[in-house]
Amino acid sequence: MGFFGTYLYDGDKWTPHDNDVRPDLPGPWLTVDIHDSDIATISYSPADPGTGVAYIGVTPRIYFDDETASAPTDVAREAEGLAAWREELGASAVISDDLVDFLAEDEAEDWDSDEDSDDLADTEVFVEAKVVEFLTALSLPVPDDLLRS
Repeated sequence: MGFFGTYLYDGDKWTPHDNDVRPDLPGPWLTVDIHDSDIATISYSPADPGTGVAYIGVTPRIYFDDETASAPTDVAREAEGLAAWREELGASAVISDDLVDFLAEDEAEDWDSDEDSDDLADTEVFVEAKVVEFLTALSLPVPDDLLRS
């Protein structure tokens, strides 16, 4: 069984969060929802110029093999949205090109849930490890649970 957890960053700290509840905060926020160590949904507000939702690992469309599981992804747009979100916090700017490689696209050829993981890096096996690197690239603290996983 993989790792499951949902966390909310309110611009200051991380707290556990219910993924079914949209944060009601006055300022910028970001949530990370990790599902079974395979997929992480990153939701953020404000979202412009992105949509406010990005994925790490694989997208729901690929994970569930169902085109209706999520909207099509545009990683360049979401990387720009996340970089703009980071600037909204009033902290150092992040270049969207530095975020693109973290984000999942709707392409299945690179993902095989049955692949032998012995020869792969942790970030290729456990999405929570890739989330830690993503949050570090955003110059954000990391939720304690992810540091222990």
